[in-house]
Amino acid sequence: MYEPRHRPRTESIVLRGLRHHVTRWGPADVQPILLLHGWMDTGATFQFLVDAFEGRCAFVAPDFRGFGQSEWEPHGYWFPNYLADLDALLDLVCPREPAIVIGHSMGGNVASLYAGVKPERVKKLVNIEGLGLPRTTPDQAPARYREWLDQLHGAPSFASYTSFEQLAGFLAGRNPRLPPEHAQFIARAWGREMAPGRVEIRADPRHKVINAVLYRREEVEACWRRIRAPVLLLVGEHSEFRPRLGTDASDEKLHALLANLSLVTIAGAGHMMHHEKPAEVARAILDFLADFLTNLPDR
Repeated sequence: MYEPRHRPRTESIVLRGLRHHVTRWGPADVQPILLLHGWMDTGATFQFLVDAFEGRCAFVAPDFRGFGQSEWEPHGYWFPNYLADLDALLDLVCPREPAIVIGHSMGGNVASLYAGVKPERVKKLVNIEGLGLPRTTPDQAPARYREWLDQLHGAPSFASYTSFEQLAGFLAGRNPRLPPEHAQFIARAWGREMAPGRVEIRADPRHKVINAVLYRREEVEACWRRIRAPVLLLVGEHSEFRPRLGTDASDEKLHALLANLSLVTIAGAGHMMHHEKPAEVARAILDFLADFLTNLPDR
């Protein structure tokens, strides 16, 4: 089992009427860096990345609504709610200063949209493969609405496992770059034991229901163009996410969208690079945050 170097502490806070589980690390008197997880993940699995940082940094990692140990949304999930939850969280943990935000995948998309919608609230942004989705066209709308309606008649579910070890084996089999001790740690962050021989994923299965509204990349890119903060975009050498987007994820297109962009490829890593190669990811982030780190008090 992975042994954390920096011990986490947890708390529950209410954001916009829903109880959110939050993991914190580091001194309470230092402005925290926000860590936003991806789809199906939890804030707790940033542990590997936190352990690769200097001990004087502080971090706050919420579980998004319906994920991890946060409360489930009774009326379904709509992406703008994550922006509003982030806005409410910043009011609590960074009320006076713009924040440093690190987001992976879905969390990177949330952070990037927010940084364009409220550019004055974000000081620096680290986007770990939050590259958006492929473009859609209006003619796809009828089929999308029909698929959404059909899914509402079913009861989505996640697979269950006989033990945390079986779940860890599934994670390691799906991602051969994942160290075995990391897979064990993630399994216990993602799973919960409901009864002997039954481990379920800590997430609302309704996240599997598609969004009825088509993804409109043109609107997302309009938000990205308004980002004023310096942006570090991290991509995995072996990730399938960037190739899936084609020219929309090319260096040229990304630099055209983001005026103050640093783009770094993490060698030997895939999409889940903060689980696979946390030391390399931390090294790139530490270089990006060098000016912030020099102003932190010594401990």
